[in-house]
Amino acid sequence: MTSLHPRAFKVTVVWTLGLLFLGSIVHATESSLACPDWPTCFGSMVPEMTGGVFWEHLHRLVAGGLVMMFSLATWLARKETSGRPWIFRASLAGVLLLLVQSVFGGLTVIYQLPDLVSTTHLSLAFTFLALATVLATASHGSTGPDGPPPIAGFGAGEGRRLTALAGASAVLVFVQSVLGALVRHTDGGMSCPDIPLCLGQVVPPLVNIQITSHVLHRFMAVVATVAVLMLYRWALRAEVPTHVRRAAAGAVALVLVQVGLGIASVLSILAVPPVSLHTLVAAALLSLLVGLATFGQRTAVAIEHPELVDAR
Repeated sequence: MTSLHPRAFKVTVVWTLGLLFLGSIVHATESSLACPDWPTCFGSMVPEMTGGVFWEHLHRLVAGGLVMMFSLATWLARKETSGRPWIFRASLAGVLLLLVQSVFGGLTVIYQLPDLVSTTHLSLAFTFLALATVLATASHGSTGPDGPPPIAGFGAGEGRRLTALAGASAVLVFVQSVLGALVRHTDGGMSCPDIPLCLGQVVPPLVNIQITSHVLHRFMAVVATVAVLMLYRWALRAEVPTHVRRAAAGAVALVLVQVGLGIASVLSILAVPPVSLHTLVAAALLSLLVGLATFGQRTAVAIEHPELVDAR
């Protein structure tokens, strides 16, 4: 019988990416307070879907759907992963994380978009995306006690190396995304109106949180780009599966698109399309890197300790 929880986890990942994209549109269109109350909107669960209310309430509805979708995935994992209890435990942690995320979403409205709360709200969303990606990757293609089938030329050492490189890149992308959230929610998107310099300097006077966060965001973009390029360079030279090499190339492509969207966001004075896509591409890049890191770890464990694959 085919397990359903891997599919449910994959749907959750795609759903989360869509929710992040919607959330970015909400902020870019200045619709965050279009519904002044929470969890209702003007006292109703079915408000008139016009103007900013459309984007804000749609975002809430999709968020509610995500909670239900992931709860279903968690229930399926409990039924279908008796040999790997960690998947169910991680799923429960994900449900808790979603509930906390929902509370922070409510607080952003109730307290009218405080910078720290809003930044935490987006950071938790990226954290949940990473967790959902781990679960989707770890549960994909399981073949029971023997784990995934071996891949010629891809040993435990390569798996560990892939985990290290992709994991480090994912951490850097996550940090850069959190800094991006801080830039967004402190209204620092145009604090550096020129590119590649900032106020005509490589490092301008860091006199406020807007300029400081913007400069750090750009700096981390360079560091994360170098890390992804190192991952791709290793994937070209190492004995890795074709899909790993293609995924590494995809990460490079996403980085290049992300840089272009960042530049377009500034040059267009924060137009809605590039700003919203900037968040989506960052989330997609994070998910791809986390997936690669998880695949490397899972493969290494399957080769070194096949008897532990289903006990982890």
